[in-house]
Amino acid sequence: MAAKKSAVRVAAVAAVALALTSVTGCGGGKSGGGGSSAAEGTQAPQGAREGGGAPGGESPAAMAISALRKAVDATDGKHSAKVDGSMAMGDMMSADLKGAFDWSQGMQGDVTMNYTGGQMGDLLKEMAGGGGMRALYLRDAYYASMGDEMSAKIGGKHWIKYDYDWMAQKMGPSGAYMKDQMQNNNPTRSARLVIESGDVRAAGTEDVRGVKATHYTGTVDVTKIAEKSSTLGKDAVDGLKRQLGQQGATTEQIDLWVSEDNLLIKKVERAQGSRGAVNSTVYYSDFGTSVTLSAPPASDTLDAARSAGAGAA
Repeated sequence: MAAKKSAVRVAAVAAVALALTSVTGCGGGKSGGGGSSAAEGTQAPQGAREGGGAPGGESPAAMAISALRKAVDATDGKHSAKVDGSMAMGDMMSADLKGAFDWSQGMQGDVTMNYTGGQMGDLLKEMAGGGGMRALYLRDAYYASMGDEMSAKIGGKHWIKYDYDWMAQKMGPSGAYMKDQMQNNNPTRSARLVIESGDVRAAGTEDVRGVKATHYTGTVDVTKIAEKSSTLGKDAVDGLKRQLGQQGATTEQIDLWVSEDNLLIKKVERAQGSRGAVNSTVYYSDFGTSVTLSAPPASDTLDAARSAGAGAA
């Protein structure tokens, strides 16, 4: 029973970390594919709109914001992409990831994460028998699988189901915020946050895996992410701000690479918390790829909510 309880909890930590830290960005509100209206509704701060020596009186920040709005529109319009990259969360976990996401109707995807280090990463790797974790993100829940060795710890089931509504209820304000992000995030969230911050500039042209791209860099105040971008109410926002304060995070550095056809093809995020640096690098490719998803068989799935009700989690 204790082994099952531990397995359910650590798989939850891994899948949430993958979704929120590495694949889509650490903040943002609903998009639903409506890239144009959302991007056009975000205005540069007054200081960024005032003259800065650029043609037409636009400052470098305003020009960068305009370019990123185009990237939001174009990337949102593609609805899906393949992803691969890496993440590190202080001394807790580091991992590589690979898969595909579809954000046409909320965030859905199929991603595999292989652990490369960290205290939690080493534990997860051991529990998975030296392998990684596969996560399926559907509209109302996500499913985590860590192979045959983990299956033996949870009664022979190969998948653990985490219902978003149950997570929101169990975890309080931070769970409600997590549910919002798990269901509604997408690759352009980081670009939207940089646009809203107004603290952004172009940092030159670079080659990204053979594709010419413009590099944009900006800084956002992570304590204001939920206030600016989340669809949650005041109580949930206040709870998230308390959680972020406890983690010791204050600002986040976001770097974005945009191709000549205005697609976001690389994202790097860096933040410093009380437990160390949180870094992620994600590459996006094969935009418009088909992502076919379905829930695993119920007979091979342990429902975390029911397990918790039975005292196992």
